[in-house]
Amino acid sequence: MSPLTLLPFIVLIGAMFLMTRSAKKKQQQAASMRNELQPGSGVRTIGGMYATVKEVNEDTVLLDAAPGVDLLFAKNAIGAVLTDDEYNRIVHGIEHDLKADGTVVPDDASSLTETDEPAADASSDASDDKPLDLGKKDAADKPADEVVAAKADEVVADDAEPKKTDGGADAK
Repeated sequence: MSPLTLLPFIVLIGAMFLMTRSAKKKQQQAASMRNELQPGSGVRTIGGMYATVKEVNEDTVLLDAAPGVDLLFAKNAIGAVLTDDEYNRIVHGIEHDLKADGTVVPDDASSLTETDEPAADASSDASDDKPLDLGKKDAADKPADEVVAAKADEVVADDAEPKKTDGGADAK
């Protein structure tokens, strides 16, 4: 056999070796992470539940999911150990100041439109006007003359164009 015909087999065996090596490395990192669990650290299970470690045993972990709710999990069910900042951000919604300079970005575009007059003056002018009624007017709100004229227009329009039916009694 020539070396050229063996080349695809050699490449295939090399690729398999590299894939199994990286998978084994990930398994070792996960096992070391699970072995280093400490009570009080925040974790995420493989099912997506966030909890705090209460006790660590040989094969199991006791997690505190909520006040008064303790759950017993296998160590293999721990997907990730979170830092305190990350756990507080996800579970409690506590954000730490990421910027050291303290620059605050506003939630609206008011800072982009710099005018001489403050925004409070502009809003007070709008509040002096009557509120706009964007609702549909009822026939009771219209004067009687307008209602009669509107109905007369509808009758004339009905006579001018025959309406299409969906296959009623007159259909052939």
